Amino acid sequence: MADKEAFEQKHEAKIEEMQAEIDRLKAKAKQAEADSKVKYQERISELEALKAKADEKLEIMKKSSKDAWTDVSTGLESATQSLATAIKAASKEFK
Repeated sequence: MADKEAFEQKHEAKIEEMQAEIDRLKAKAKQAEADSKVKYQERISELEALKAKADEKLEIMKKSSKDAWTDVSTGLESATQSLATAIKAASKEFK
């Protein structure tokens, strides 16, 4: 059970960190010129959708039994990795 809890906590922390990065990009978007503001908003919408998916997977993980959590963990791992990759790409794009 400790492994499941540690896995949950690890991914919860990752998702919180990525939310902070999304918030940073939102602040940057507010300062952007009109043309780039549209690009920021589109990218932020994509990131928020990916974060929602990661949050959903985390909730499923939290509700899973200790016997089933390993099956669920793959989906959570994939969702957080997709979000992390998208955030890195967005950060590079808007530097």
